[in-house]
Amino acid sequence: MSSPATEAVRLLTVMGQSLAVAESLTGGLVAAEITAVPGASKVFRGSVTAYATELKHELLGVDAALLARSGAVDPQVAAEMAAGVRKALGADWGLATTGVAGPDPQDGKPVGTVFVAVDGPATALAGSAGGGKVEALRLNGSRAEIRMESVRSVLALLLERLAGEQTGNERTQDTERNGGF
Repeated sequence: MSSPATEAVRLLTVMGQSLAVAESLTGGLVAAEITAVPGASKVFRGSVTAYATELKHELLGVDAALLARSGAVDPQVAAEMAAGVRKALGADWGLATTGVAGPDPQDGKPVGTVFVAVDGPATALAGSAGGGKVEALRLNGSRAEIRMESVRSVLALLLERLAGEQTGNERTQDTERNGGF
């Protein structure tokens, strides 16, 4: 069975699309997982590790008022990070991770509070999985375990969206071949 990163690289390659990653609590682990896959250079544009809160605004375009109001550990921050890295690095898809790996709470959020996000192309296809999605996680374990589960979760979210996109494209191609609309 292939890893989630391997499957994501395979699907992106088949679809002719690219990926960029914005990371906070994972500190580059998502990018490392993706770039460990042979052939990742065909689809991976790059990553931004914006660990400091102000860099989320300065490099990724996350709304400064949102950061001031909610802190860095917030679902909307994750969504804006994914959209921001996608735009900044010119990718079809953007991923983001933000959260609290520990050992201490951050911005009033307990250890294990994590938000992962994906932002992708919004297409006109019926049933398209494009656009963005944020998933809230409440993780237990050590700092290392929380970080690795965050990596697994954001890659699973990407695969879910890519599989939906792939299914939509296949449906369209089959309909066109069979003379339908």
